[in-house]
Amino acid sequence: MSLGDFFKSLRKEYEQGALLEESVSADPTHQFRAWFDAAVAAERGEPNACALATVGRDLQPSVRMVLLKSFDERGFVVYTNYRSTKGRQIEENPLVSLLFYWPSLERQVRVEGRSERVPPSEADLYFASRPKGSQLGAAVSKQSEVAESRHVIDDAYVELERNVGEGGVARPDHWGGYRIVPHLFEFWQGRESRLHDRLRYVQRDGAWEIARLWP
Repeated sequence: MSLGDFFKSLRKEYEQGALLEESVSADPTHQFRAWFDAAVAAERGEPNACALATVGRDLQPSVRMVLLKSFDERGFVVYTNYRSTKGRQIEENPLVSLLFYWPSLERQVRVEGRSERVPPSEADLYFASRPKGSQLGAAVSKQSEVAESRHVIDDAYVELERNVGEGGVARPDHWGGYRIVPHLFEFWQGRESRLHDRLRYVQRDGAWEIARLWP
């Protein structure tokens, strides 16, 4: 099979449902909650996985998969090392984008907004809820920096684990959360013949306006 034929064989029709104005919430956070709950029920793996796109001072976009840890009317929260590539880019330019994709439901949600650090008290609570191994990993990791070898990483982890012993792990100052405060949502539902449904919510003067976009 040629490469062209292989890609043709991957084509599928989207037939799971429709996204109509009369069926959605006027509040995009409520609409996201409904879709997220459906994804939790339908998706295997991690339905809270999403792509986070950032752009730093050099205007070179970067994107990576992260895990959403909470969301409400205030925004969407993810955690990271502030010194990582994404952390540095967010500090240089707080405007970011999130993309959720739930293939079993043939749905996507795109979110654009401004990032802000969560309060230290909130980050402390989340850090304390993590497994100890994850706490140690966050504390020891020099995220996005060059490592001489895997052995260097493993040795640093073992040394910190030995030093901590049975005690607790304090949240490092360089590790915490960002809340993405949205100003745009786009809900995408796959449809037949690639005539997908796209509804965009944009915040204007404190209210959300809904518009249908061409597929």
